[in-house]
Amino acid sequence: MAFFVVTFTHPNEDGWRKHVMPHVEYLQTLLTDGSLKASGPFVGSPDRSAMLIFSVPDRATLDRLIAADPFAIEGLIEDMTVTEWDPIFGAFQGESSRRP
Repeated sequence: MAFFVVTFTHPNEDGWRKHVMPHVEYLQTLLTDGSLKASGPFVGSPDRSAMLIFSVPDRATLDRLIAADPFAIEGLIEDMTVTEWDPIFGAFQGESSRRP
């Protein structure tokens, strides 16, 4: 499995209010199936923004999961970055590609 850190903004306040619950429900399904490890908003950001940590087989799988997010479907995700990450130390180290 590969880990990916995803960050994005979703500054459209009206769109956020309208679609936040479907977005949260979708994230809950990803938590349940294990593909999403953690997610949450950045505190004090001038725009609504968030970070998500995924553990998935590959980038193509990640892209499909992001595309199925209600925020993505509604065009509310802006300035997204995706970075592959190897959690050698800490809470996810048991899933790292290598041992410390």
